[in-house]
Amino acid sequence: MFDKKKIVHSKLVTEATKEALLRRGVTLESIAEIVFEMQLPYNAGLQMEHCIESVEGVLRKRELQHAILVGIELDELAEQGKLSGPLQQIVESDEGLFGVDETIALGAVFTYGSIAVTTFGHLDKNKIGIINELDTKKGKGIHTFLDDLVASVAACAASRIAHRTRDLAEKGETFEDIAPEETMPETNVDGAQT
Repeated sequence: MFDKKKIVHSKLVTEATKEALLRRGVTLESIAEIVFEMQLPYNAGLQMEHCIESVEGVLRKRELQHAILVGIELDELAEQGKLSGPLQQIVESDEGLFGVDETIALGAVFTYGSIAVTTFGHLDKNKIGIINELDTKKGKGIHTFLDDLVASVAACAASRIAHRTRDLAEKGETFEDIAPEETMPETNVDGAQT
């Protein structure tokens, strides 16, 4: 049974997600820098603003929002010592065989197809930019889930850029031909919410 009183509005969840990332030291720009680095060789005219716009689009997806909110909550509870043992020690140490962090992040990546999945694997292995900073902050906070979630957002945003590149190529255009706000073509579809 649908109960409007129990539904959390999408705008509230989007804002909570962005606030949680900022609280943990992750800006949209730091994620967009990864996207820019990965996509620039393949995209004439790509600007950082296109990448920021793509990250914004990814963060509007509930799958990503929910994964980020759950993961950050678990990291913060682990920092406070509020997880029960042995989970507390496993999350705190980011144990190598603990794959739940990657599983949650990977589940969110599936929203953007196989290119996002392979990009996530690359980022999980190579830890570019803010992902590396989060992964190596041992003793300065617990980021067991967050580093993988940031990789997930970056992989999805890079996938969006790659798919948009194909759309543009079919029209004989490149990113030089579009403004950053045109990075998300779905916002120009009748009935789509911005």
